[in-house]
Amino acid sequence: TVGRITMVVSLGRISLYLSEKPRSLKEKRRVVKSLKDRIRVRFNVSISEVDNQDLRHSSTLGIALVCSNRKQAQTISDKILEFVRNEKKVEIIEHDFIIENH
Repeated sequence: TVGRITMVVSLGRISLYLSEKPRSLKEKRRVVKSLKDRIRVRFNVSISEVDNQDLRHSSTLGIALVCSNRKQAQTISDKILEFVRNEKKVEIIEHDFIIENH
């Protein structure tokens, strides 16, 4: 008998205010892309800008990750939030992570 393999999925949303107030959408996209790329590489997650693409001073990021246990998923989610909080160009307006077993 093969045991059931458990995976844990964490889905997150982080709403951001761009504190340096970009003067154009192009400048905003550069800041957001840089942040997304660094999060993607550092934490090995899927990440995308999912809302507020046409607003210069705000952005909403969607993040997904798959782990083998809840503790690991929670730890990585917390580290992502800490990483974003330490960014000088953005401020977190609100965030929400849902962690589920599958």
